[in-house]
Amino acid sequence: MTSSISRRSFLAQGGALVGSSALGSSLLLAGCGGSSNSQAAIGVSDKERPKMPSGIQFGDITDNRAIIWSRSDRNAQMIVEYDTSERFNNASRIVGPVASDATDFTTRVDLNGLPTGQSVFVRVRYVDPENSRIESETIAGQFRTTPAPDATRAVRFHWSGDQCGQGWGINTDFGGMKIYEAMRLRDPDFFIHNGDTIYADGPILAQATAENGQVWRNLVTEEVSKVAETLKEFRGRHAYNMLDANFRKFATQVPQVWQWDDHEVTNNYSASKDLSADARYTEKSIATLTTRGRRAFLEYAPMRYYKQSEPQRIYRTISHGPLLDVFMVDMRSYRGPNSTNLQTAEDASSAFMGRDQVEWLIAALKASTATWKVISADMPIGLNVGDGKNAQGEALWEALANGNDGVPLGRELEMARLLSSIKAVPNVVWITTDVHYCAAHYYDPAQARYTNFSPFWEFVAGPMNAGAFGPGVLDKTFGPTAVFSKAPLIQNSSPFAGYQFFGEVNIDPRTKAMKVELFNLDGVSQFAQTLPAVGV
Repeated sequence: MTSSISRRSFLAQGGALVGSSALGSSLLLAGCGGSSNSQAAIGVSDKERPKMPSGIQFGDITDNRAIIWSRSDRNAQMIVEYDTSERFNNASRIVGPVASDATDFTTRVDLNGLPTGQSVFVRVRYVDPENSRIESETIAGQFRTTPAPDATRAVRFHWSGDQCGQGWGINTDFGGMKIYEAMRLRDPDFFIHNGDTIYADGPILAQATAENGQVWRNLVTEEVSKVAETLKEFRGRHAYNMLDANFRKFATQVPQVWQWDDHEVTNNYSASKDLSADARYTEKSIATLTTRGRRAFLEYAPMRYYKQSEPQRIYRTISHGPLLDVFMVDMRSYRGPNSTNLQTAEDASSAFMGRDQVEWLIAALKASTATWKVISADMPIGLNVGDGKNAQGEALWEALANGNDGVPLGRELEMARLLSSIKAVPNVVWITTDVHYCAAHYYDPAQARYTNFSPFWEFVAGPMNAGAFGPGVLDKTFGPTAVFSKAPLIQNSSPFAGYQFFGEVNIDPRTKAMKVELFNLDGVSQFAQTLPAVGV
């Protein structure tokens, strides 16, 4: 297939990129024309050649930029070729960073100058830094850049989360993580991994007994056999997920946008998390575990690092043409301690996203000119998500809601301020995961204790190859109604039971309407809701 853009026009836009082999460091490189036809050195054994155990990924796609991510098994230089023709007749060739153990041999390049609204074909390989004729296999893939302002192309994206949790790992007898293949076959423009990309606190053993008595047999590695404490173990969790053939095939065709939640570190963690009585952990410091978990996440996520002043920042905006802006939020990094969540005024203890992030989100939503504004949140707004009890027997809360159905208190104060501030912003939709079932919630001020906001929808998907739970109980402070939910009768149901879900959003370029649909792991629709666009 050949792109409609001329080859001269494409190459004239340049092949400059940023190649980053370590967090916060970058090297500006220039692309050159031509494709690689080098042959592996004669007489070199397979053992001497670099391997690519985690495949390739594409991430944070814009109209003219894309992250290209991969991982070697040793010190080796990343080589990227790209073109708008799958024949690579006039490809740009990028000499990328050298993989090293400093980042677990992960590397990435940030391509720019790509053509808007086009398919881009990519080939990635690694070569020995001392002998360029000793090279790895080549892995090919493709993605679409975001639509041009006058485009008539529909927008389609997926979201899900909660991956390989509760001990349900990669079962090749079951077909592996089949949900990725179901999504790939629907050909989305991109996929949002909505959090809990790993379960660092959940050991994956060789087998487990499912709810129907069947034996679930896991692929197991050393790093997943216990809770993650060392940086090597956190990295090994991410590498484990990428052993799945469905994921690797998916990742060569569907760009991803990652965010995180709690299980990238440990369950329900905040400043108040106490591991002193958890015999599984020899490392008891939440700060230390968070530092290691965040570093591993950022190394493996195919995301564009933020500016040098905050290179570990996860919240960001992903613009996808005139129809869609996606606002990725971080409900984990800036929160106060999990508590009874009943504070009567906003302060550090009641923070959830934190003041700076909330102000960023308000300003970004108001400034957006896209028809639809989707907020991708790693936790739901109105579901009561508990975190046990304190020494006095009082309920503690992990999410925003506090179970009292009354006026906003605690973390709800921050959400009330956000919702009232964006009351005049049209076409705002929330998507989330975290609770391991699928649902559609409609928030209506006419049914709420706090009324200074415009009605909106929140759609819930997940899990993906993890235990299924639910349904949860809604706190009525913001007037939510569960229009739809699907959850198992048996809690922690295995993927055998089928309660694994992803969400799909389609935006019609003609009517501007948004259709949100929830699918199971076999790609069968469970629920659909079409939302007309306001003010177009």
